[in-house]
Amino acid sequence: MKRILVGIKRVVDFNVRIRVKPDGSGVITDGVKMSINPFDEIALEEALRIRERGQAEEVVVATIGPADCAQQLRTALAMGADRALHVQSDALIEPLTAARVFLKLIEREQPFAVILGKQAIDDDNNQTGQMLAALWGRPQATFASKIELSDSTAQVTREVDAGLEVLEVDLPAVFTTDLRLNEPRYVKLPEIMKAKKKPLETLPLESLGVEPRVRVKTLRTDPPPQRQKGVRVKDARELVEALKQKGLL
Repeated sequence: MKRILVGIKRVVDFNVRIRVKPDGSGVITDGVKMSINPFDEIALEEALRIRERGQAEEVVVATIGPADCAQQLRTALAMGADRALHVQSDALIEPLTAARVFLKLIEREQPFAVILGKQAIDDDNNQTGQMLAALWGRPQATFASKIELSDSTAQVTREVDAGLEVLEVDLPAVFTTDLRLNEPRYVKLPEIMKAKKKPLETLPLESLGVEPRVRVKTLRTDPPPQRQKGVRVKDARELVEALKQKGLL
């Protein structure tokens, strides 16, 4: 079966104003709306469109995290995914651990494509896709703004500093998605009801033989400094003088 594996992550909704805990140990998540990472929504949307074009038969969505992540998996099923895999763990999951988990899921599901968001909006690491491709020993095409599949290859337009770059990679391959790839579909109530009957399998992290190791320790989290009040100037001459006084010119 031609299968696509899509990875998603549970994050604080992008519309929520982030607040730092008083002791600086992290951000407040209690009572805060959580959602699918926006880049991962784009990854899922692209997988669904590929299936709708007849180039895939099944879309499997997977996540790693605590029991609460099942809510985001149900949302992904409501969007149109066929099955969901929940690798359940309360431990802190770093990118390398996530890549090793997805490698185990690849060995289990045998997908011809793995699509991930290019980064998560909570940690902005932008590492999991690249690490997964290295562990899997397969090609990667990151920051994709267009994906065109053929029988054994994919042509990917990716966004780089100098503009756009077009790559051709052999399948199976790992893709990570950029914002301009597509616009995720709106989930309607009938799809939400149908998603309750779709299969969602829970796998303990230990059952995959992957040990969560912490390599980076967060010492403290601080909110950004408050923005300073601006200064009005009458004309360009006064602006130049003000910039000179601040040592900016």
